[in-house]
Amino acid sequence: MTSLPHGSSSPVSVCRPSPQSRGAIMSDPVVEVDPSWAIVGALLLAVLVMIAVALDGMLAARAQGGSAAASLRWPAAETARLLRQRRRSTVAADSLLWRIGGAGMLVAALLKITVVPFGEWTLFDFEAGLVWFNAMDALVWALVWLVGWGGNSVHALVGGYRFLALAVAYELPLMFALIATAIASESLNVGDIVAAQSELWFIVWMPVAFLIYSIGVVAFSVWGPFGSSLGADIAGGVAAELSGVDRLVFFAGRYGVLVAGAAFAVPLFLGGGSGAVLPAWAWSLLKTVVVLAAFVWVRRKVPLMRPEKFMEVGWMLLIPAGMLQDLLIALVMVNR
Repeated sequence: MTSLPHGSSSPVSVCRPSPQSRGAIMSDPVVEVDPSWAIVGALLLAVLVMIAVALDGMLAARAQGGSAAASLRWPAAETARLLRQRRRSTVAADSLLWRIGGAGMLVAALLKITVVPFGEWTLFDFEAGLVWFNAMDALVWALVWLVGWGGNSVHALVGGYRFLALAVAYELPLMFALIATAIASESLNVGDIVAAQSELWFIVWMPVAFLIYSIGVVAFSVWGPFGSSLGADIAGGVAAELSGVDRLVFFAGRYGVLVAGAAFAVPLFLGGGSGAVLPAWAWSLLKTVVVLAAFVWVRRKVPLMRPEKFMEVGWMLLIPAGMLQDLLIALVMVNR
């Protein structure tokens, strides 16, 4: 890793070429930008969250026969309503843990995107960036649980327990999906994973891993068919007692985790910023929006799954499928 000369005005602070032990042709090196660009990353996350909210509102309005214009106004109106709404609290609530859990979802999303390269630019080029991203998923476990526990409410607590039970069922398959990309690139570095797709995107020859990864992202976002932790049968689950700013921040965090997962799918399976005509960062952004749109669409088109059914699918189908995918990829790499 090489530092720029002192006093340079360039936003780039570090540049590290992506090595490959098998000697494949390298794509452009991953460039680590100055940490001050984290502000730009946070703004980009906010913009993508607003796009996801607007698209979700449009799909909801279409399903209910409403107008698209009204659906676009809905996110702003709902935000204003929650900002005006008075915070309420239950008896003997652990307010500190409660609010750490809610606000922590946004923090986890921000920490996730620090290792996501947009084109050749990334905030932090960790040698084990893949592990870092997965560690943030584990943090989401704790955060959703804290929201359920801190409110001192039966419905919220049931939602928290439900999320923990489901989390094991989709965390293990998600890990196998991430391992597949590490095996194929012979690295845990996200830049190396992108470089390994210079000739063929991973989604082409490991579609099962991509599908499992997508399911894991949707599930960790407590989204769509995997949103039973917020189910109506338990009066809203972990969010049952949230109100005002607390509710706004928690649900914004859910969208943030969904956006971060969509963004990370691009370097993992879709070749990063590779593409014709447009600059690499634009391709990364465009692919992120497409994946994000698919994730949002799932919420409106796939019905909510019963928790025990999804756990059965996770243990009996996704885990064996992920292990088999990893085995096949390992055999291909050994024979190269």
